[in-house]
Amino acid sequence: MQNPTRARPEALFVPARSSAGGQRLGLFHAPAGDQIRGLVVYLHPFAEEMNKSRRMAALQSRALAAAGYAVLQIDLFGCGDSSGDFGDASWNDWIDDVELAVQWLLQRLPACTNLPLWLWGLRAGCLLAVDAACRLARPCNFLFWAPTCSGKTVLQQFLRLKVASDLISGNAKGVMDGLRQQLATGEQVDVAGYRVTSALAAGLEASALAPGTLVRSDQEPHVPQLVWLELSTRQDASLTPVAVKSIAQWQHAGFNVSSQVVVGPAFWQTTEIEDAPALIAATCAVMASATAAASGQASPT
Repeated sequence: MQNPTRARPEALFVPARSSAGGQRLGLFHAPAGDQIRGLVVYLHPFAEEMNKSRRMAALQSRALAAAGYAVLQIDLFGCGDSSGDFGDASWNDWIDDVELAVQWLLQRLPACTNLPLWLWGLRAGCLLAVDAACRLARPCNFLFWAPTCSGKTVLQQFLRLKVASDLISGNAKGVMDGLRQQLATGEQVDVAGYRVTSALAAGLEASALAPGTLVRSDQEPHVPQLVWLELSTRQDASLTPVAVKSIAQWQHAGFNVSSQVVVGPAFWQTTEIEDAPALIAATCAVMASATAAASGQASPT
């Protein structure tokens, strides 16, 4: 098996066919060995959390590739090295990009179209994965890292960055209401160096980590899988009540859910770039079991 710390991904630009146009930067991690376990598309978190998470996303992608998965990391429209400006992006543009990434993987590996497809999201990327899955004409499994159950919460926390900066200048009164009013009237807002359109804010705010809009066919041979992993610096941490409630909804919708809290830092928000090796190990272990279940195979030993 190749060493996940040394495997080099293939950097590429995928022409976008959506109204946003341009190209999307992708990093393709080819699967090791002759037997491919599944296809994985990574969806990064929102705004600055994306940059803080790049190292962990790369390490996990290499580890999954070494375990036999074909992994594609993609920079969404206006993010990273993809075309466009963040201030021109809409939530719908990003859903289009997820479709583009899945199509690229299926075209790159046409012999693997029947293998399990995994949408792997981090934080707000989990919300995007669910919305995108509603459009895909094939079953999806999900890998959620530190998922946020509500896009409204993500937007609220993001706007608070602006409020916090204005607190320092003594101009915090009515800032949050003012920002929301700007977005409601179709204006853009600037927060922490990111310009956000009303279309992006509205799409994010309307998103929810719920399976209600996902339609499953009774003819699907295998139960869809959801891997839900959270991080805590405490050894005895457990899932939050909100997470437990959300997981119950997914189980009720017919998903086989594997969940746990892993010890490690919240690397997407730390001042310095940090690793969470226990998360990488836990992800590979639980993915092996869940992928076997998704494929109707015995779990590899």
